[in-house]
Amino acid sequence: MSSTTTEPRPTILVTGGCGYIGTHTITCLLADNFNVTVVDSLLNSNEVALDAVAKIAGLTDEERKERLVFHKVDVCDEPALRAVFESSPTFQACIHFAGLKVRSRWNHIFLVNCSSFIRI
Repeated sequence: MSSTTTEPRPTILVTGGCGYIGTHTITCLLADNFNVTVVDSLLNSNEVALDAVAKIAGLTDEERKERLVFHKVDVCDEPALRAVFESSPTFQACIHFAGLKVRSRWNHIFLVNCSSFIRI
């Protein structure tokens, strides 16, 4: 006997998801039937990249609202990051791509690239 209930899709948190590597990873996750929540400050990226991901994944507008959720949040902003966790479903995993690459501000780069990982 088949069941009419379906298991909910697992949700993956992707930080830095609007960047080059993040968008490619999200495309694969959506293809593998995961829901994705993206956290990105948009400092080195653009939210428009997620439009391309949704198009490649063949998501309708309704599916996108459910399967590809975006939060413009800096991973160093602990209260904002906490709000993402409180408003989102349980994450099965986190893929952390958020990071900076400018050498002139090494102390800020350390904060973003290393300390933010600990917060997540």
